[in-house]
Amino acid sequence: MAKEILLTGDRPTGKLHIGHYIGSLKNRVKLQDSGNYDPYIMIADTQALTDNARNPEKIRNSLVQVALDYLAVGIDPEKSTIFVQSQIPALFELTAYYMDLVSVARLERNPTVKAEIQQKDFKDSIPVGFLNYPVSQAADITAFKATVVPVGDDQEPMLEQTREIVRSFNRIYGKEVLVEPKGYFPAKGHGRLPGLDGNAKMSKSLGNAIYLADDAETVKKKVMSMYTDPNHIHVEDPGQVEGNMVFTYLDVFDPDKDKVAELKAAYQKGGLGDVKIKRYLNQVLEAELAPIRERREKFAQDLDSVYEMLLEGSKKANETANATLNEVRAAIGLNYFDR
Repeated sequence: MAKEILLTGDRPTGKLHIGHYIGSLKNRVKLQDSGNYDPYIMIADTQALTDNARNPEKIRNSLVQVALDYLAVGIDPEKSTIFVQSQIPALFELTAYYMDLVSVARLERNPTVKAEIQQKDFKDSIPVGFLNYPVSQAADITAFKATVVPVGDDQEPMLEQTREIVRSFNRIYGKEVLVEPKGYFPAKGHGRLPGLDGNAKMSKSLGNAIYLADDAETVKKKVMSMYTDPNHIHVEDPGQVEGNMVFTYLDVFDPDKDKVAELKAAYQKGGLGDVKIKRYLNQVLEAELAPIRERREKFAQDLDSVYEMLLEGSKKANETANATLNEVRAAIGLNYFDR
């Protein structure tokens, strides 16, 4: 049976955190190791430049950090093609052709784009590249004829835009060149991990994240500062578990669900202090993060090999994307000199 082609990736705007890990990275390793997929994993530096064009060093410095995080969690370059978006020229040409099939009004209606424009507070200064990134994303997906794209629920509108472009292209040019992708969504409760402070989003800018590169002492300090129940002042006070980040994280990371249920009951009854449950959470997180940290440190000792891996992955990705580009050019009729 033919393998499904999978495309996914991350913007290199900083080191990856445990929200990325639980929301996507851990699942990528599972899919990779299943043997049922041919994964292409993209470090989306060009997309990151759409709102960081005046700070390219941020992207450059983050590129290898993201690659180290990939390797540390178990993404294997022997099983997955890890590549750099800007090194694949075919993606930009495909984007140009797809732009002619999408209106500005349609891009402005995209719910994901609208939400991110509001979040970044662009007002009337929206970079064209940022507005256009659903089209660029369609190029990324279709260049590799990806059939499966792991995404969060909030990214479904982006996938639907890709499917619209695929259908328009195939209909207009009369050839089934492009493939419609389907989404692969995280299991319930394993989507976006909230920040340590209870904010719905974990991010570097908010300073509320635990990074895969954090050392054990840093992780401990961050856990001990986590948001719990502000009304749980004394150990004997009954406490709330809803909205309490320690229990939110235990629900996600602790495989011993019976233990978590016991702790919740004790906390709600009164007599269980925040310090004790935070120390327990720290143990749970360390069991998961320590092996990742060790692998990351090992790979970081040979950065030349990491860059070589990215180069080889980009070469392979180029071959695949160029083959699709040639089909697209032929379908449009731009192969004037192929006689």
